Amino acid sequence: MSRLGKCIISSFRLSPLLPYWSNGRQFRPTRAKKPNIGGNSQAKSPTFSLRISKAFVARSAVAVFALGFLDAGYSGDWSRIGVITKETEELLKIAAYLITPFCLFLIISITDGDKAP
Repeated sequence: MSRLGKCIISSFRLSPLLPYWSNGRQFRPTRAKKPNIGGNSQAKSPTFSLRISKAFVARSAVAVFALGFLDAGYSGDWSRIGVITKETEELLKIAAYLITPFCLFLIISITDGDKAP
């Protein structure tokens, strides 16, 4: 008989909890967690909560905005693939001289609301 007749996964299994035989070996189902034998012990599962301040999100958004100006003006990729024209790229280079220092000022001036002076 070919190897196709000795399939580990059988569609005729009655229950996933019953052991079954394949290739002369007995396979038993395994579990990732031990069953709760103690009864009503209500252990809280650990939850992952990531708390990010609004000030951090605002600083990040301003930094991405400034980096977008620098990328569009100085990389040359956007005009090469036809998204913007060469004239627009030159305009973005000039605007980056004004936008980037302003964004740096905003990043520095945004304060956390929960800090006391």
